[in-house]
Amino acid sequence: MEIDLERQSTEPLCRAVTHCRMCKTEGLVEYLNLGSTPPADQFRTKEELSYPEVSYPLRVLLCTSCGLSQLSHVVDPRVLYQHDYPYESSTTATGKKHWEAFSKAVYARISPKSDALVLDVGSNDGTLLSCFRELGVRVAGVDPAPNIAAIANGKGIPTLCAFYGPAAAKEILTLHGKADVIVGTNVFAHIDDLDSVFEACKILFDEHGVFIFESPHFGNLIKNLEYDTIYHEHLSYLSLTPVEKFVKKFGMEVFAVEEAEIHGGSFRVYIGMKGQRPIDKSVAEMLAREKEEKLHDINAMKEFAKRVEGNRRELMEVIEKALHEGKRIAAVSAPAKGMTLLNYCGITNRHLVIATEKSRLKIGRYTPGGHIPIVSDENLLIEKIDLALLLAWNFAPEIMRNNQEFTKKGGKFIIPIPKPKIV
Repeated sequence: MEIDLERQSTEPLCRAVTHCRMCKTEGLVEYLNLGSTPPADQFRTKEELSYPEVSYPLRVLLCTSCGLSQLSHVVDPRVLYQHDYPYESSTTATGKKHWEAFSKAVYARISPKSDALVLDVGSNDGTLLSCFRELGVRVAGVDPAPNIAAIANGKGIPTLCAFYGPAAAKEILTLHGKADVIVGTNVFAHIDDLDSVFEACKILFDEHGVFIFESPHFGNLIKNLEYDTIYHEHLSYLSLTPVEKFVKKFGMEVFAVEEAEIHGGSFRVYIGMKGQRPIDKSVAEMLAREKEEKLHDINAMKEFAKRVEGNRRELMEVIEKALHEGKRIAAVSAPAKGMTLLNYCGITNRHLVIATEKSRLKIGRYTPGGHIPIVSDENLLIEKIDLALLLAWNFAPEIMRNNQEFTKKGGKFIIPIPKPKIV
């Protein structure tokens, strides 16, 4: 790769976790081992196929004290985000529709002033901030990926290229002033030093400020066997129980929770300074549900791990049977989650002819680990594909609509999660 990270720092590029990132205790128990995989977003150019490929452990631990599930190893975020980061939040129509709904829900609940500043942490290409701007508030973003921050700035969304923390917060304060609302969608789970998030928030907002994060809910991951959403960028697998305990040490409290269907089932957590807002009944309801679902019980998690192994066996039986029958198989979509599934199951360019994508940042690259060439969707027809493994199953209806010509010619889809099936 082009970035010589080892020269930039004496810190190791991967380190083992010894204590819980929320409650700081050492009572961590491993319950799931997905092997070692390359970072899920390191799609390679043809030239890079000859370079050594580094894999890192992908294991999940449960904190027996506060209940947070988290990865056993932390990969240096510069490795993950600062080399040609390939994700744009504006890629799917489903995603755009969700960000519009998100901004309106937040606006309705918080009722920010007309001159309020909304800051988006991990703001990507500015899609969510564009929705907030249409509601009439000021916006600013912060994102560590240079190529993505440049896209946002090109759209007129002021975006600081940095990792969010106290240093970035002070720079944002100088540039834009105090923030009334700070949001983070699909980013809170990516951050190792969560203390720094709230230290930065306290720099940027006063006693009336609100921090809102949205993330896949751990309960859906367990219930629907969404193990492919486990990859090195996702350091924590979030539920309300550990979060509600964690924010108290910063003089804050969770005052509301909302749920959304995106990414297999997400939750939106509203956090403010203690005593500033009434506590909605949604908080107690979700805490009770998590207890009932045993999301923080080690025996329940070990049962989940057995179901993951079963899914791998079933999926490989479907694929191997199809190959034995002479069928040509491709992957449709190449999200980061799909790379976990491919690498954990051992699916490579021996099994799949191609992977297809809409994202211009991925087309022409190769998948990490299995080195499957990524091409545009029309190649499903050109390559005479019989079966398409749908990796972005969370956008299945949209992707299947976009590929109706494929199904008209007899093509079928393999949906891998929660139970492999051909449709």
